[in-house]
Amino acid sequence: METVVFFLLAGAAVASALLLVLFRNPVYSALSLVATLFCVAGLFVLLQAHFLAAVQVIVYAGAIMVLFLFVIMLLNLGASKSLEVVTGRYRGFAVILLSTMLVAFLGLTSLRQIGGTPVPNEELATNNIPYIGKLLYTDFLLPFEVASMILLVALIGVVVLVKRENAQPAE
Repeated sequence: METVVFFLLAGAAVASALLLVLFRNPVYSALSLVATLFCVAGLFVLLQAHFLAAVQVIVYAGAIMVLFLFVIMLLNLGASKSLEVVTGRYRGFAVILLSTMLVAFLGLTSLRQIGGTPVPNEELATNNIPYIGKLLYTDFLLPFEVASMILLVALIGVVVLVKRENAQPAE
């Protein structure tokens, strides 16, 4: 039964991720991302990582997606014609990139099946919250902070670029 649920969640996650890329409307893409995040949270539950599933839903599907939708509405990306031109220009590149990622994922999956079952991490299975907190604030502190700064700079950059385009008079 667990295998069936895994394949249903994994299939739904892949389908919603594809819809995320294929939708032209940014609001629909954001909602597809929410569906993908919920499917990933379900996969965390199957792995007995309930804390990660809760964080996935609360932080990413909740707070981060509200921020994304706020930025989409603030920048009025739903009515942008230039957005469609950019997505149309890179559609072939996106298809090639996604196909390559799919082949790599299938190759890694087949290698994992050939290699057998992984050795379980006992500390993660019994005390996953303190273990994750310890890893996040010791070994992975710098990558965590760098990722947060990159996201902040990207968000500020998008706002500045769009405001600059809106400030120029229409020709």
